[in-house]
Amino acid sequence: MSSYELIRVERDGHIGALILNRPEKLNSLSTPMLEEFDQALAELGEDEDVRVVVIKGAGRSFSAGYDLGPDDPMRLNRTTTSDRENQQHKVERWLKIWDLAKPVIAQVHGHCLAGATQMCVASDLTVVAEDARIGFPALPLGGGMISPTWLWLVGPKRAKELSFTPGSWISGKEAAEWGWANRAVPAAELDETVLKMARKIAKVHPEVLRIKKLANNRVMELQGFRTAFTFGAEWDAILHFAPSVVELQTQIREQGLKAAIAQYNVE
Repeated sequence: MSSYELIRVERDGHIGALILNRPEKLNSLSTPMLEEFDQALAELGEDEDVRVVVIKGAGRSFSAGYDLGPDDPMRLNRTTTSDRENQQHKVERWLKIWDLAKPVIAQVHGHCLAGATQMCVASDLTVVAEDARIGFPALPLGGGMISPTWLWLVGPKRAKELSFTPGSWISGKEAAEWGWANRAVPAAELDETVLKMARKIAKVHPEVLRIKKLANNRVMELQGFRTAFTFGAEWDAILHFAPSVVELQTQIREQGLKAAIAQYNVE
């Protein structure tokens, strides 16, 4: 078993939990954390005793999305090509959840924002706290990494509205009503609900679970799910170098993030 600093891995019978463990930063997805995430997911995938994987966050939130500070190495000296490759790597990471030969349940509480929502879309099941806040980036800095993946769950009209509106979000209760999540429960009941669900699924033989997951995923892929997911890398790479986005990035550096966000707040 590997040891991690920003991820915790726990086992309970046939259930393996992958826990985002950066609570002081609302589990924002830094490069070191994501590297550990890859290792932990592979570890649980290879563990023959684990039949179901649960992804959840430590502390007050599931995840506030990508940690893209000014010193992030992926933001320095990038080109359109290198940026596209970076975005593609992100897409491929979430598709590893989709391709994992075991059911994956995303357990969401607190905040689940931007890139963190892709983790949930790629999961097989998502259970949310009723008061969770699930949403899009606060600033229009990217293109089509998120909304095309939401489209499969909430429909094109809702996905477009959320995408067009900076900082848009829905509650956990709305997420279940719209089809983004399987169900929403009171926050105090979230752990118990997911554990009960996982234990029931884990009674099924791994071979049966694998084929059932593959059968459902294959149909969605025939309808274009994987293609839509991967297209996001191109859309983001295009827009990251658009003049309006470059201007907004300059504003963030000069005036700060809060000032940049404030201009999009409409009462």
